[in-house]
Amino acid sequence: MASYNKVMLMGNLVRDPELRVTPSGLAICRCTIACSRTVRSEKIEGGSREETTFVDVESFGKQAETVAKYFTKGKPIFVEGRLRLNEWQTPNGEKRSKLQVVMETFVFVGSGNGTAQHEAKTEGGAAPFAYDKVETKPEAETPFNTNDDEDVPF
Repeated sequence: MASYNKVMLMGNLVRDPELRVTPSGLAICRCTIACSRTVRSEKIEGGSREETTFVDVESFGKQAETVAKYFTKGKPIFVEGRLRLNEWQTPNGEKRSKLQVVMETFVFVGSGNGTAQHEAKTEGGAAPFAYDKVETKPEAETPFNTNDDEDVPF
């Protein structure tokens, strides 16, 4: 059975990251990211409303230390990772579960200076491109820009 588990999120930290270290010396950082989008509807007074999703993110090792050191509440971040389902049982015997993102890479977003791309990679993983400095090609060089409306199938 084929499967693919990849998540890409950009949002702001809800609170300062929480860093802890296991007895074996592994750093674990937990944080929550708020990702918002605007929902437009004629039924809503004013025509639109903002919908926010809060996502728990966990990182490990050197990457966890970096996140805890450089990020604080309100800072924007781009995260790439995978979903993991945590399941546990409460003292009352109730079963609980929660989806969270295990961070594989992240990018500092909105540094303001636009001069440096800041990336952190997991071992063996490729880092995504930085959003604070995106280079685009002129339209003439884009292979899909033919400006020929006759080829459009709809």
